[in-house]
Amino acid sequence: MDGYMFTIAQARKELDQGNISSLELTRACLRRIEALNPIIHACLLVDDEGALAAAALADKRLKQGERSDLLGIPYLVKDILMTKGLKTTAASKILENYIAPYDASVIARLKEAGAVMLGKTNLDEFAHGASTENSAFGPSKNPWDLSRVPGGSSGGSAAALAAGLCLFAIGTDTGGSIRQPASFCNLVGLKPSYGRVSRFGLLSMTSSTDTIGPLARTVEDAAMVLGVIAGNDGKDATTISGSVPDYRRELIENKKPLRIGVVSSCLDSGLDARLRQSILESLESLQKAGAVIKEIDLPYNKYSVPVYYVITPSELSSNLARFDGIGWGLSSPESADLLSFYKANRGQGFGPEAKRRIMLGTFALSAGYADAYYKKAQAVRELIRADFQKAFAEVDVLLTPTSPHPAFKLGAQDNDPLAMYLEDIYLAGASLAGLPAISVPGGFVFEGGEELPFGLQFIGAAGQEIEVLRAAGFWEKINNYFERRPNI
Repeated sequence: MDGYMFTIAQARKELDQGNISSLELTRACLRRIEALNPIIHACLLVDDEGALAAAALADKRLKQGERSDLLGIPYLVKDILMTKGLKTTAASKILENYIAPYDASVIARLKEAGAVMLGKTNLDEFAHGASTENSAFGPSKNPWDLSRVPGGSSGGSAAALAAGLCLFAIGTDTGGSIRQPASFCNLVGLKPSYGRVSRFGLLSMTSSTDTIGPLARTVEDAAMVLGVIAGNDGKDATTISGSVPDYRRELIENKKPLRIGVVSSCLDSGLDARLRQSILESLESLQKAGAVIKEIDLPYNKYSVPVYYVITPSELSSNLARFDGIGWGLSSPESADLLSFYKANRGQGFGPEAKRRIMLGTFALSAGYADAYYKKAQAVRELIRADFQKAFAEVDVLLTPTSPHPAFKLGAQDNDPLAMYLEDIYLAGASLAGLPAISVPGGFVFEGGEELPFGLQFIGAAGQEIEVLRAAGFWEKINNYFERRPNI
């Protein structure tokens, strides 16, 4: 196998035994980026010089006998996390030339662990979208079918990993933005519990639901990355206190019986019939392998998408107010007065979806409407959270589809914002409740002569990442879907 298609665990063994070097692995990934990025447009920035320097340092640490999960492993990161001395654009014209003055806490932890950052990946502008088509710098393409989207908003990270441009990637998930692209690209995508991973250095979208997590090829790989980036951070008051579990060891050693709850409403007519049939067969396979399957009802979860799309625009409209051309970002050279200065900067700098969400959020927070919209949405959010808490008194995890269908065609939803928002139908509930959730390869369907992947989602109780990892690992052992690679 070519080094760039290694899992982290495979590369870890080869590096530790001295069969390959981090420099060799990094050069292989950089060559792959050079060959394929013009086709899939997954990377917005490639830092060859920095990557090779980091790889050389990792090799030095390896020769000195140091051993750790991510030492010498090349990765890519979504371009919404601060990276000192490098552009951090959030795929927006308003930050096209912004150079980050410091590293996000996640980046700092990965550096300390010896991981090798290759560059920054494409996304929907400020993470507003589910297809990567809202990027100001053009869409990414799905390596499984170049006429289709890779998902979003972490679509660049997913496309890059699926195509072998790196060994893992970092994304962000506010309402499904790691899990949905993982489903579309046959990857494992983990959204940790809210507060499990520090948000310091993340360009905020929705402060109460933003999370940072890994896209990986296997569940074990995801556990290895989470073990490095998780933990309390004095720079982020929302992070969870206490020690970080050894996720990889727990994944391997925890053998207790698994209780899986199935939300029947997630298998209704809104789900692609082919996916529904496959998921029913998956439940039979899980049961035969020893899992206990139980039907669970989440009565308020059906309101998760409308609740999410009141809270999210409200919070992001506030977060994006800072981009006015005075403190940072695009700055119009000539304006008659302050109002026209703001209009010029924000009018030119933000794309259509960002503007749409700013207007929706400003309206939802405005005098006379905040009680009817934002406060009501927060009240229903608590009911959704309570539904999940009740469910986890009976089961370890919940199983749902990740997406209602496989990857759709580029441009198919350009003129239908509602259809794009409904991409989050199985995903928004876990985000609103702050729960850990993972998408794992669930199978394939044929469409238009192409074989397209789709994912299964496991949701766990707050703080119980190990349970979703354990369930995903249990499913992964039943099949070999994760071993399949796109022909690109």
